[in-house]
Order: sequence, then C-alpha cells, then structure tokens
Amino acid sequence: MTPLARSDGVLRCGPFALDDIAARFGTPLYLYDGALLEERYRTFEAAFAGARLLVAYSVKANGNLALLNRLARLGSGADIVSGGELARALEAGIPAKRIVFAGAGKSEEELGAGLEAGIYGFNVESREELHLLERIAVRRGVRARIALRVNLDIASPTPHEYTRTGHAGTKFGVPADEIMDLYRWAASRAALRVAGIAVHIGSQIVDAEPYERAAREIFALERALSDEGIPLEYVDLGGGFGVAYGDDSEIDLARVAAAVLPAVRRRGLRLILEPGRFIVGESGTLIVRVLYVKRSGNKTFVITDGGMTELLRPSHYGGYHQVEPVRARPGAAVVVTDVVGPVCEDGDFLARDRAIELPAAGDLMVVRTAGAYGFSMASNYNSRLRPAEVLVAGGGLHLIRRRETFADLIRGERIPA
Repeated sequence: MTPLARSDGVLRCGPFALDDIAARFGTPLYLYDGALLEERYRTFEAAFAGARLLVAYSVKANGNLALLNRLARLGSGADIVSGGELARALEAGIPAKRIVFAGAGKSEEELGAGLEAGIYGFNVESREELHLLERIAVRRGVRARIALRVNLDIASPTPHEYTRTGHAGTKFGVPADEIMDLYRWAASRAALRVAGIAVHIGSQIVDAEPYERAAREIFALERALSDEGIPLEYVDLGGGFGVAYGDDSEIDLARVAAAVLPAVRRRGLRLILEPGRFIVGESGTLIVRVLYVKRSGNKTFVITDGGMTELLRPSHYGGYHQVEPVRARPGAAVVVTDVVGPVCEDGDFLARDRAIELPAAGDLMVVRTAGAYGFSMASNYNSRLRPAEVLVAGGGLHLIRRRETFADLIRGERIPA
C-alpha cells in the first residue's frame, strides 16, 4: 500500500482528504492509516513464516490503545519496558502470555506487576536485577520465567549514536563473558525458570549483517547452554528493524529470516521478534499548519504550529522525515527552507535546508513516516498541549485521543496555602 496517495493535487488517507480531516480535528494532528498498519504487521509476520513466532510489538514506538488493540486482534504480543506499558498492553487486550518485559532499570514494583500479571517472560539485563526478581518471586511463591539479554558487543550501523544499544559501552544487557555463569546460577534457583535468551542490537537498522552476526552468536550460546543441561524454549532477537524515511531502503527481512529460521527449526525453539517502527512508522503522519513564512538574512523559515514538542526525532536524533504540502500549489517556487516549530528553542525544527514548494501562511503540510516515536515522545514543554490522534479504519474516521486542554496540562498540580 502507498501511504497518503495524492489525488487531484490533494493528499488523502483512504477516502478522506487531509485538509478535510484537519478542518474537523484541528492541527497539529497525528493521523494513522489502519489498513497500512495491518498490512505492515502481516508483511512482518509472513517474512518469518514457518517459525513458532511471537511478534512482540514494541509498545514504546507508539502505545495508543486503539493501535495496540488492532495489533492484539491480529495476534500480536507486546515488548514492554515499563509498568505503564504493561498496563497499556493489558488494557488494549494483549494477553499477558504474549508479553515480554525488557529494560535495564525495572523497579521492584514493575517486576512485581509483571509477576502478578503472569507475563510470558522477563528479559533480564543485569545480575542485580536477576537477584531482585528471584527475591520477589520467592516472597510471592511464584516462579519467574526469564531470559538473559546478552550484550554481544555488536556495533550496529544506526543513524545516531543514541540508537546503538548492542555494543559493550551501553547500559544494556549482560556482558557476554558473564552470561554462562549467570545462567548456571539462575538454573539452580527454584523461583526462576530459565526459558530463553535475548539480544537487542539497536534501532533503525537497515543492514541485515548485524542481525546475521547476532543470530550466529546467540545460537552458539543456546547450544552451549543445552550442552550443560540448561535447555531453552525460545530465542528473542529483539527489534530495531529499519524503515525508509526518504530515499534510503528498509531492512531486508528475507535476509534476516534466512539467517534465523533454519536454526530455530533445527533446535525446536520459539522465535520472538520485537518490531515497532517497522509496523507503525509508515502508517503515521503528522499534519501541521503554516503560521508564517519568514526570511532572515539568507535563510527562509517556514514556521508551523507543530515542532519538537510533537515530533522530537529531528531535533533529538537528527531524524529525517519527508515534508510536503497537503494541497499542491501549481507553479509554486521550490525554495530551500528550514521547517520549524513555535517552541522557544533553536533546536525546534522538523526539517533543515530542505528544498520544498514554498507554502503560504494557512497552508497545511505533512511530515511523513511519523507513526513511530512521534506521539510517544511528545511533551508539554513550553506548556504546549499535546495533539489529537485520529485513525482511518473501516471506512471511517475515529478520534483515538482527544486534544489536550489546559485542565489536562495542570491536572495534579497544587498551589500550597
């Protein structure tokens, strides 16, 4: 499917013109294509056909309940990294038996909540976390299912240093030279059930080679554990599967599958994968309205009503997103501009030095491929209200999150007497 097809010069999502959607719900606005979301899920699932697969959607990419519910009905599980994401996944209808809990800093309360819910397993990231989880499980009289997340010291070629999580210099995972001893200890504890092994090497990876290397190393560890009498049920190869934001390519899933499927079949293992961006990224769009077109020195600025508080990726990660007008203006000049937001920060921008059709005040523009790490990283900085979210599905428009109000902004605050 093609996201946001242009018809008669106007971008549309399904049967709906984007300018009509913006007139109804206002801007800035997040818009999601439900049909494309489902297609992306099925594409990912089909790439690994033949495996006993659990697609554990990465909730941090976008945790809107309506989107999670659609994925749950397709059979998706959830990869969570907080107690709040656990609550979201359960509320959206994702069964606890399809939830895996990752993250380097799980609190005692969060570990307890996962045990109470009866989740599929914990991806444990340190010796200290494993000891704490065992103590909690002993107190509760339950057995915790665990995998250790191993840090294989794989430096993945991601677009930004913050998204490289597989090398030894990060806070994530158990060092490879400690992993066997820690598995031996875990296997000796009555309150722990050693169930799997996990790895996660980064985010927005478009080269299959790091996954091939990770697969070789993690299956070697699985065989070594089996030889010591510690059989595993599953291998979790994490997420990070990259998509195309512009002219770049997305990850070759067939190549990743070729590196993984023979081993999981031969070893009789379940395969867990944790896509987020791959499923939801392309299906989401940020719609903004131009407030001013300003020229300063030799620069042209297109100032819109959406910026870093709505979409942080360009400012925080140097992320690239295609930006274009909702309604084409025949004969409009193409000018190199900075598309910026209203936030009081020089780092508030959606695109820099970008050649676009020069809009006029009042025009609508779209920021494409904004479904992942868009609303989920939105903030109230400058006391701005977070935008509404709308879903196109089943031939209709559905408001899946209302726009915040000032009352929402100050809820919980108190002025002391």
